[in-house]
Amino acid sequence: MTMRMLQIDEKVSRIAQILARDAGGRGLLSGPVSAPVSELTASLAEAKRVLLLTGFPVRLPDGRTVGETDGPSGTANIAKAMEDSGAEVRVLTDAVCIRQVKAAAEARGCRTKPVTVPGEEQEAFFDGLLASFAPTHLITLERPGKARDGCFYNMRGGVIDHMVTDTDSLLKQALRRGVRTISVGDGGNELGMGALRTLIEERVPYGELICADEAADIALVSGVSNWWGWGIAAALSLIHGRDFLPSPETERSMLRAVIASGGADGCTARAEETVDALPMEVHLEVLSGVREAAFD
Repeated sequence: MTMRMLQIDEKVSRIAQILARDAGGRGLLSGPVSAPVSELTASLAEAKRVLLLTGFPVRLPDGRTVGETDGPSGTANIAKAMEDSGAEVRVLTDAVCIRQVKAAAEARGCRTKPVTVPGEEQEAFFDGLLASFAPTHLITLERPGKARDGCFYNMRGGVIDHMVTDTDSLLKQALRRGVRTISVGDGGNELGMGALRTLIEERVPYGELICADEAADIALVSGVSNWWGWGIAAALSLIHGRDFLPSPETERSMLRAVIASGGADGCTARAEETVDALPMEVHLEVLSGVREAAFD
């Protein structure tokens, strides 16, 4: 490993520590969770064609189902950083979350237009996409993953199968094809988090029930899943020698766009400018810490 990559790894390690703040009290970060930093930075340095998958549903008091505020902004930040670093990008979500994911991508200035995964015959859809796009990487962020019993669960242990388009097969097919897979979560019920099953079962309420079964090559945990969007963007910034992080104003504009598109906080089910029940001031404090660790 070169001295430059060692220096990058040191900075990304500091960033990972900043992101490991259990601000929402989800439990997974109640103790240390080792971030595979060297593996992450080496992988990101080789990213050429990247598939991104996000979108977690929330049921509103009036019975409607929409996409939650955690996921779209973080994914948009990764998409923009990847685009600006020269990688080709495709963003995927389902019909429930497409408006929120599009809103964040547009507010972030992403060139790619998010695509809706069909509600049926997903395996054939993913097979065609993987064959035609030939991704080097798949990154999932705040996307529901099936538990061992075949059901999707929310953080309270409630079954949400009726709200979710099954996208587990994308991770399975990507792994079979040798695509590098990176998954981001904050509670253990997200696709790819099976890589951390032992910690999830020990620390997270309902962890044994809700833990996603599929395991990504690299599993990343932050207090809010959106935060690793900054972490990955910062890592790419260090690798390519450019600043890919959003400004506070851009981050606010993305959240406002997600809310305006019909999105809601996944913890409160309210259409207000919070993510995981945390006000924007908390998130911007974390963003400031990431920027300082990366560039100061």
